[in-house]
Amino acid sequence: MKMLLTMTDPRKVLPHRPPMLLLDKIGYSQDGEAVGEYTVKGDEFFLQGHFPDNPVVPGVILCEMMAQTCAALLQDVEGKTPFFSGIEKLRFRLPVRPGDQIDFSCRIIKSKGPFYFAKGRGKVLDKVCVEGEFSFALIENPSLTE
Repeated sequence: MKMLLTMTDPRKVLPHRPPMLLLDKIGYSQDGEAVGEYTVKGDEFFLQGHFPDNPVVPGVILCEMMAQTCAALLQDVEGKTPFFSGIEKLRFRLPVRPGDQIDFSCRIIKSKGPFYFAKGRGKVLDKVCVEGEFSFALIENPSLTE
């Protein structure tokens, strides 16, 4: 397990708010990775109907959780909001179900202009359930600079 420097309420770091704030905690490791944590409670909006009598967290929600984890690394860019711009090499390895705690880790692998490229991974009980590469564009957000 990586040594964490801080873990905090994601509302202190991210612009997201419920119901689309999809992390319980967010933080940073000593090696500069962003880390996120979420425990699936079972009553989330995204589990309704996915699937009756066999609830599984949708893959797109796992992607958003990874993206929110990574967005913590881009929080210091004043007046800009990171927007998803691409997903590559995405793999779903195991289903995530109510009661599971998902631990995410993400790191920026390069940047060019307003674009940032990252790798991320989510684990349940130290087993990889999702991993992939994704990109963000930092877009001006006038409401952040007023």
